[in-house]
Amino acid sequence: MAAIRDRGTLVVGVSADTLLMGARNPLSGQIEGFDIDVLHEVSRAIFGDPDRLQFRVITSGQRLEVLENGEVDLVARAFTINCERWESIAFSAEYYHAGQKVLVTRDSTANGIADLEGQRVCAPEGTTTLTRLEQFSGIEPVPATTHTQCLVLFQQGKVDAITGDDTILAGFAAQDPYAKVVGEAISDEPYGIGVPAQNVDMVRFVNGVLEQMKADGRWAAIYGEWLGGLGPAPTPPAAVYGRTP
Repeated sequence: MAAIRDRGTLVVGVSADTLLMGARNPLSGQIEGFDIDVLHEVSRAIFGDPDRLQFRVITSGQRLEVLENGEVDLVARAFTINCERWESIAFSAEYYHAGQKVLVTRDSTANGIADLEGQRVCAPEGTTTLTRLEQFSGIEPVPATTHTQCLVLFQQGKVDAITGDDTILAGFAAQDPYAKVVGEAISDEPYGIGVPAQNVDMVRFVNGVLEQMKADGRWAAIYGEWLGGLGPAPTPPAAVYGRTP
């Protein structure tokens, strides 16, 4: 923490192409979204200034790498907390609870992922959503570098569906009037902020920021701005603290 304060900026790994969560605004050029606003609040707590962020745009597959190599202080990129990742990094407490669904064409008769047998389904490399496709026989998984690449393949007719967290797919549906999100969530995806394993003091600090955001209404306000289309703001996730290796 002292090194970060001395540096004067918080280096964060983010998405720049995930609408609603972390995407570059084509008009302002600024990266914005739910994940980004959470990071602004961490910056505010450290420096008294929400804008002391140095963004490092990364893919889903790079999230662990940049933390393990110490290239960033934090990663907030729709990052699901799980035991495998805990082996090499640390996580904050959960700050959003997502679920895996599927995006299909507007005229599709599919009601969920179980109806996609024999079809090509895209998900980014390095994600739990791609791994989970292996549980469904007859589906042809199509890996892509990013969620945006999945959307391009979908719009070109090279894949039949995209699977991902409901937050991400909601952003796609908002961009493409010929697409829709279907089905119940087939997984629980608790999002946490990734932290280098050795930075236990940062984990405690971020958890304190998240708790304060939930208590004073900032979490609900950020949810309403970016994810209100998913429904009314749920009760913020309870603080269930994880572990470091």
